[in-house]
Amino acid sequence: MPRTIYLDYNATTPLDPGVREAMLPFLDSIWGNPSSVHHVGRKARALLDDARDRAAKFLGAKPGEIIFTSGGTESNNLAIFGTARALKSKGKHLITSAVEHDAVLQSFDFLEKKEGFEVTRLPVDSGGRVSPDDLKRAIRADTVLVSIMAANNEIGTIQPVTELGAICRARGIVFHTDAVQWFGKEPVENVGHLNSDLVSVCAHKFHGPKGAGLLYVKSPLHPDPLFFGGSHENERRAGTENLAGIFGLVAALEKFVKPPVFETKLMKPLANKLIFTIEKIGGCEVVSPRENSLANTVAFVAHGADSIALLAGLDVEGICASSGSACSAGSLEPSHVILAIGKKKLANSLVRFSLGRDSTTEEVNFVCDALPEIIRRSQLGN
Repeated sequence: MPRTIYLDYNATTPLDPGVREAMLPFLDSIWGNPSSVHHVGRKARALLDDARDRAAKFLGAKPGEIIFTSGGTESNNLAIFGTARALKSKGKHLITSAVEHDAVLQSFDFLEKKEGFEVTRLPVDSGGRVSPDDLKRAIRADTVLVSIMAANNEIGTIQPVTELGAICRARGIVFHTDAVQWFGKEPVENVGHLNSDLVSVCAHKFHGPKGAGLLYVKSPLHPDPLFFGGSHENERRAGTENLAGIFGLVAALEKFVKPPVFETKLMKPLANKLIFTIEKIGGCEVVSPRENSLANTVAFVAHGADSIALLAGLDVEGICASSGSACSAGSLEPSHVILAIGKKKLANSLVRFSLGRDSTTEEVNFVCDALPEIIRRSQLGN
């Protein structure tokens, strides 16, 4: 087997040993249901309350503004469905962008097709960035929710969320940001830094456990719940709380967000090496913006190749990368992000390298040496 070079940190990160240690008691000795009234349950409840207090303190929020979830997808769904349904008596116009994660885009699609909402999908420029002026023009009297991600998972574009949030606040419109790719990569002093009423966070993007996340909900907003069957999470998210995951999330927040575990001074030189190599390869084009972009993310497209062939070629060499495309029943779906930035003919050829804290110069040099031949073979095969 070839060596493994992992360059897919935007997809997931390995669980940190210290975070794992914080979780272990809840897989063994502290196993009570926080909703039970006996002493075993009360102990679990006290610890759950402590975790919520810690998360709130870290984020500069109130404990009642924190809803623990199963991760980014649920947080995004709860923010969008819950808010749109709760506010539908005030209006049924919603705004998002063309480059959001599918957890956001498909939520808006459902509301539009099944529940009578009208959705405006804002365009982006060639770097994948939403224009604040476009948002201003799109807002209507019946607009009740705007959802724009903080940083793009495919090409790394950082959106002007503070400015977008200010526009919404001035008009009395709820603003949600999917900050799943922001936490652990970009500085954040507190949740107010993002100027958002709703903020989605996911633990496994910064060395926490999978299946754990949170949604910040600015008081007094109260999204309608998605789940029913109990009064958990202050009647906003039914289901027995995953204490191990919650404590892993809180430990990862406290350990890896201030300062970000994805250190720019480590990421940037490695990313620049990849960019320099890719730009010298015939038919290849880097699509990650040079400015206002995640330091760890390098995405490119290749003429005459497709993502599946490219990823397979990389994997043969032990290199783990990702793509904006998904292969379903033998068909390749183009990246909606690459389509949105105006590169329709190349939307099937996106490859994303995303660096992490364990990435090394030696690994990147190996990738740079192997990449030209991998691309050449992929181009010949098409």
